[in-house]
Amino acid sequence: MTPVQPAGSRVALREVEPGDTDDLLAIYGSPEATRYLSFEPRTRDQVQAIIDRSIDSAGDTPRTEYGLAVTRLGEHRLIGYARLATEPQQAATIGFALHPAEWGRGLGTETVHLLCSLGFKSLGLHRIWAARSPLNEASARTLLRAGMTEDGRIRDHVFVHGAWRDSITYSILEQEWASRIER
Repeated sequence: MTPVQPAGSRVALREVEPGDTDDLLAIYGSPEATRYLSFEPRTRDQVQAIIDRSIDSAGDTPRTEYGLAVTRLGEHRLIGYARLATEPQQAATIGFALHPAEWGRGLGTETVHLLCSLGFKSLGLHRIWAARSPLNEASARTLLRAGMTEDGRIRDHVFVHGAWRDSITYSILEQEWASRIER
């Protein structure tokens, strides 16, 4: 396995490690942090299963899932979790969550940039897409700032907090990504 370690100006992505459980639980176990995500707060055992799956998938050949720790540049501590899952037709879906203490600093936008760089430059993808809750306006701003285009709405996409919820989808194509990088 070749570890994935893309870095930006303020954040970096790295492979998830067994010692990341408590830091990821602080995010995925938090009602505030998961308010707009596609799942309810996770238990410690559920977070441990995510850590274990992320570690296991890093050794898959071919690798189809990248569950990565988001860290501040030059630091090791997990402040967020990012995921890229490949699909047929040279495509992937991405998602991320940051600890609420990190919100509002542009770190989400940089995380999306790093996921796109991984997908387009390293994996040779053609299309990357993401989905958000209709109520998550901060995520909308993040995805748009990262260069993604709003595609539309998936009705009753996820069942969370006892009800069906729509999702708003976004995407970016490899040629759009390349033109943004050239600027």
